[in-house]
Amino acid sequence: MKNQQPNRSPRPERRLDAQLPPDSLAYSLACAATLVESVLAGGNLNDAFETALAQHPGWSDATRGAVRDLAWGSLRDYGRGDAVLRQLLHKPLPEAIHALLLVALHRLESRPEQAHTVVNQAVDAAEALLPPLKGVVNGVLRNRLRNQSVLDAELRADQAAYYRHPAWWVERLRASYPAAWEAALAAGNERPPMALRVNRLRGSVDAYAAELAAAGHAFRRLANDALVLEKPLAMAALPGFAEGRVSVQDAGAQWAARWLDLAPGQRVLDACAAPGGKSAHILETAPVALWSLELDAVRSRRIMDNFARLGLAAEVRTVDCRHVARWWDGRPFERILADVPCSASGVARRHPDIKWLRRADDIARFAAQQAEILDALWPTLAPGGKLLYVTCSVFDEENTQQIERFCARHADAQRLPLDGMPARQLLPATDHDGFYYALLAKRS
Repeated sequence: MKNQQPNRSPRPERRLDAQLPPDSLAYSLACAATLVESVLAGGNLNDAFETALAQHPGWSDATRGAVRDLAWGSLRDYGRGDAVLRQLLHKPLPEAIHALLLVALHRLESRPEQAHTVVNQAVDAAEALLPPLKGVVNGVLRNRLRNQSVLDAELRADQAAYYRHPAWWVERLRASYPAAWEAALAAGNERPPMALRVNRLRGSVDAYAAELAAAGHAFRRLANDALVLEKPLAMAALPGFAEGRVSVQDAGAQWAARWLDLAPGQRVLDACAAPGGKSAHILETAPVALWSLELDAVRSRRIMDNFARLGLAAEVRTVDCRHVARWWDGRPFERILADVPCSASGVARRHPDIKWLRRADDIARFAAQQAEILDALWPTLAPGGKLLYVTCSVFDEENTQQIERFCARHADAQRLPLDGMPARQLLPATDHDGFYYALLAKRS
């Protein structure tokens, strides 16, 4: 798989609608394969999916969901699917067919009771994509089914295939979390949970929980009042979503506003704010004067759109937070949220292309950028103020080691406990994604 190219042009659209029934599994397999093909070439999965949605405005909710589920699932399982194809293929195939086989293999594993249908529908999809190779697709998939037990035994020796993560990723987690690494990897292969955050400015958590229960939506209420749904819902189907009474936000991310130790009237900075969930949660928690910074103009627009739906207001600026002279007015902040760019290794089940496009040496690059941000923001924090450092990473170099290096550089930085612990590393789990939190105070 090639390195990701952020500015890569979308791949030419394939007109599958005239060749396959849009409500068929074959159609969903073929469309999902085009998304996977884009990632195999170094593209971004979310961007590819947004392009597909724009090209197919008539997709039903069922088709949209099926294509997304197949593409995301195939890339979560890429390590296994790629290993199977290395065993079964004698020469490389065109990317479109290679991607289709990855999608079909994922479907065979997730729905083994549908094996006959999956093979037949994958052959139909191949005929629409590259007709001369439909026989190859049929042969590879049937060979997989005939030799499944033998192939599975061989795959157990391949770390990337067995754990569905790159081998370097597995080794880093094994070294950092000797008691929890396998559970974290397993959770990273699951479909992510859907968690809700109630806008307390427009209603109580108790009242919204009762409303969910009355509507027949089962959920779990966590210690930070996140509501984790047993079954995901379309956002439009959430009671009160359009009215700004509730937002979708991972439960692990909902600790940020709590651990910032907010109070009315404080001057607060969210330095890397898009898409605005944590900024919104800050404003829902306390009446503070908030500045939200974001480097990208499109993502800044999303922050403002979120604020508009929720009935919130803040100073939103499109700027690189490291260039302090371009945005800071010289008045110190009493609280800073530094939710810095990172490897996103803790949220890879939501963005499974990350696992396979990321490289081991990328982590040092992220760590260097994080250090630049921390060093730039620290002078803007008031004496006695607090900075909450956050990543959605599970790698020590971006987390514990980053904070240790920062404190070594800044004698006026004091680490504060979070719920009695020096820092909080949340690994991917059933209820939440992976996050790291560390709270620092500036000595007066």
